[in-house]
Amino acid sequence: MQLFTQLQQRNKSRSNGKGILTKTVQCLKCADAPCQKSCPTNLDIKSFITSIANKNYYGAAKMILSDNPLGLTCGMVCPTSDLCVGGCNLYATEEGPINIGGLQQFATEVFKAMNIPQIRSPSLPPPEDMPEAYQAKIALLGAGPASLSCATFLARLGYSDITIFEKQEYLGGLSMSEIPQFRLPYDVVNFEAELMKDLGVKIIFRKGLAVDGMTLHTLKEDGYKAVFIGIGLPEPNRDSIFQGLRMNQGFYTSKDFLPLVAMASKPGMCACHSPLPSIHGTVIVLGAGDTAFDCATSALRCGARRVFVVFRKGFTHIRAVPEEMELAKEEKCEFLPFLSPRKVVLKGGQIVAMEFVRTEQDSDGNWREDEDQVVRLKADVVISAFGSILSDNKVREALAPIKFNRWGLPEVDPETMQTSEPWVFAGGDVGGVANTTVESVNDGKQASWYMHRYIQSLYGVAVSTVPELPLFYTPIDLVDISVEMAGLKFPNPFGLASATPATSSSMIRRAFEAGWGFAVTKTFSLDKDIVTNVSPRIVRGTTSGPLYGPGQGSFLNIELISEKTAAYWCRSITELKADFPNHVLIASIMCSYNREDWTELSKMAEVAGADALELNLSCPHGMGERGMGLACGQDPELVRNICRWVRQAVHIPFFAKLTPNVTDIVKIGVAAQEGGADGVTATNTVSGLMGLKADSTPWPAVGRGLRTTYGGMSGNAIRPIALRAVSAIARALPGFPILATGGIDSAEAGLQFLHSGASVLQVCSAIQNQDFTVIDDYCTGLRALLYLKSIEELEDWDGQSPATMCHQKGKPVPRIADLMGKKLPSFGPYLEQRKKIIAENKIKLKAQNMAAVLPEKKHFVPKKPIPAIKDVIGKALQYIGTYGDLCNTEQVVALIDEEMCINCGKCYMTCNDSGYQAIQFDPETHLPTVTDSCTGCTLCLSVCPVIDCIRMVSRTTPYEPKRGLPLAVNPAH
Repeated sequence: MQLFTQLQQRNKSRSNGKGILTKTVQCLKCADAPCQKSCPTNLDIKSFITSIANKNYYGAAKMILSDNPLGLTCGMVCPTSDLCVGGCNLYATEEGPINIGGLQQFATEVFKAMNIPQIRSPSLPPPEDMPEAYQAKIALLGAGPASLSCATFLARLGYSDITIFEKQEYLGGLSMSEIPQFRLPYDVVNFEAELMKDLGVKIIFRKGLAVDGMTLHTLKEDGYKAVFIGIGLPEPNRDSIFQGLRMNQGFYTSKDFLPLVAMASKPGMCACHSPLPSIHGTVIVLGAGDTAFDCATSALRCGARRVFVVFRKGFTHIRAVPEEMELAKEEKCEFLPFLSPRKVVLKGGQIVAMEFVRTEQDSDGNWREDEDQVVRLKADVVISAFGSILSDNKVREALAPIKFNRWGLPEVDPETMQTSEPWVFAGGDVGGVANTTVESVNDGKQASWYMHRYIQSLYGVAVSTVPELPLFYTPIDLVDISVEMAGLKFPNPFGLASATPATSSSMIRRAFEAGWGFAVTKTFSLDKDIVTNVSPRIVRGTTSGPLYGPGQGSFLNIELISEKTAAYWCRSITELKADFPNHVLIASIMCSYNREDWTELSKMAEVAGADALELNLSCPHGMGERGMGLACGQDPELVRNICRWVRQAVHIPFFAKLTPNVTDIVKIGVAAQEGGADGVTATNTVSGLMGLKADSTPWPAVGRGLRTTYGGMSGNAIRPIALRAVSAIARALPGFPILATGGIDSAEAGLQFLHSGASVLQVCSAIQNQDFTVIDDYCTGLRALLYLKSIEELEDWDGQSPATMCHQKGKPVPRIADLMGKKLPSFGPYLEQRKKIIAENKIKLKAQNMAAVLPEKKHFVPKKPIPAIKDVIGKALQYIGTYGDLCNTEQVVALIDEEMCINCGKCYMTCNDSGYQAIQFDPETHLPTVTDSCTGCTLCLSVCPVIDCIRMVSRTTPYEPKRGLPLAVNPAH
């Protein structure tokens, strides 16, 4: 059994954080994402990949589970190459498509580890206050993917009396019984079922159609208003040549073999504790679908010496997804095409061989069998995987009076999933259309809405034909992230910076509709100071290296303030405030050093209805040459006076926007406070020259003369500068409101600024990289970060990232030194030795029959108060001080995890040529070793390509610096 529980063979199903984050950067987050349209459940793939890229794994899982309640299962077994990955626009590039299934699995696995329950939509009334229709009894037959999906959505809609009847003693249907443990572990399906049960869905085992007299008629008599049939296709499609053959003779159907494998290898599935089927010698698997390849790879794990996968047509007609075929190929299965089974050869009552005839395709495309070409293959075991049917007459009788089609399956409307009986719905394999788990999930999802419409119609309530299914919710979604600052109430701390995302009124409107908490208008001036921009003027940065597309680490712009008039902006402010009274709208204004101008413009904005003003004293290019922006913001006296003029002119709050292009930004912040400002914005862009081409011309280059000027750099490349500015002002002016901007591209980055003393957060470059929809990710991410702080069991997590396990390629590995007493690297012949040792260890564990038992489900609950935004503002300031505050007696040294090390030698190279020569590199094994010379500088950790392979641990011996020559005098203490 341990072979199944420990071998996670599918490469896409295991990855570490670094590999995952690297893949998310490649995703283009396309405008009209074809990957989403290629997904049967219509997953918002662009959005969940955005959340993963921002390390908001809860936000990604929420997005996934909202559309697909079996999101983890589908992430592991979905035929993505035929669906979402097949539609990826990156197929047209050198990089190739995104591994969407692997990303989906990663996010949902991290959420699974959070161990947080699903809850009903916060918008629903309590169950006891729901209308009578929502107490209607609903039955679902079979606990497979279609039923689990349907029940989940019905429960999210508010129905409280939902029962699933399952004739087996386990749930999950074919996903549980016919997909092996190494592809789909039991605890994955159990996790998704537990989320469903969190909503009150009941499951009754050992009861189903034709069991103890249950029929559609008896269900109706028992008061069930609607029924969903999701029983799958329980009987194998057995070829006539196999009639009479039994398992003890060496013959299995996939319906015999895979459930035996599952029950033996999936701890918790049943209480039988049965052994794996005893397979030996040569195995022939008949079929070319996913099930056939599951049989083949499982047969190897059950002891088969050789496995042949035999199919009637050629390789181009294989129905299995490429991933499954490649897995079987990697595991040394043999493929034999163009063979049709004719006869099973028995000797002493046991299978010893099979005879086949050759198949060929004629010029008309028809397949014919050539009886003159006979092939005989020796075999000890034959496994038939020729599909499934519904042939049990008792079950068919129990389904009366619904009508059946010519394939012997219930007639189902593909749109509503209704059968010939309006109160009976069906989906999954028994519906006759779904061929995969994800398609079965979508059948259940689709049926849930039309079951909802049907039930509501019984009570005289009309429901739209356009589905409006509730999303996935947990207690995280109840966390309040509103914040109050300077007398203003912000629904969330994220807003548009005064930049390109706020270029027009319509853009701000769309941002508010998307969920942004506030917006600062593009800076506008009096008509006498109106500007006209040049082009090109906004270019990608070079700080991220050769990265093209979204995810730029920086931008450089030479764009000036708004080209629109003050009258336009004042009218826009009035209209926006009328339509969005609960959103904060801040008017950004700029004038030269002239009291009358500042007075006039600030009063215009106040009269228009702006909630507050932002005084742009910091534009680093163009405007300074006109005596505006930077020209005013670098002098504390000018800042103080401008703030005094505005304070005398208006009653609404105002904030001075500071420039980082000064020696001491704190002095400017103090001047703004002394002038009466209610707070400051820190900071504007950093002045810079982005780059020069090989022919010495700049970019951006304007006009025929190819001229440029110093522009403003933005993006996460300037985040350290902005964090320094925010924390320095917060330390100098405790309690003084700060609007942070400069590299805020995720909830995690936003939390850093809140910890540094900011109250609200302005965003620009991240929107330039994508669009307004990132606000959903920021809000769910911040809620999750706050909520997880209250969970004691997750104290070793870094935000939403779990502690890193010892792994190779994301798969957990034992310590070789513990198994054989010496160290081994991970390349060349050493890698083969490692594989052999690990395999022997697994066989040893298997012999010990260490059966795993699933722990009783118990959700993590907050044991500490969930912090509000105000509780985290400035929390990091206690750790920031002068260099003299730092301790030079408590030293650390590097510790390398040799099992995670990939033997690249980067730590040795940087230490040798840029550090303290404290790492030795074995020329034969390539294993690095840290010596006593380590000074704890941390360069090695900084360049190591494997997350947490190197850790800094406390030094156990006194640190004695190497002075080169003896000291002439003793240092002062």
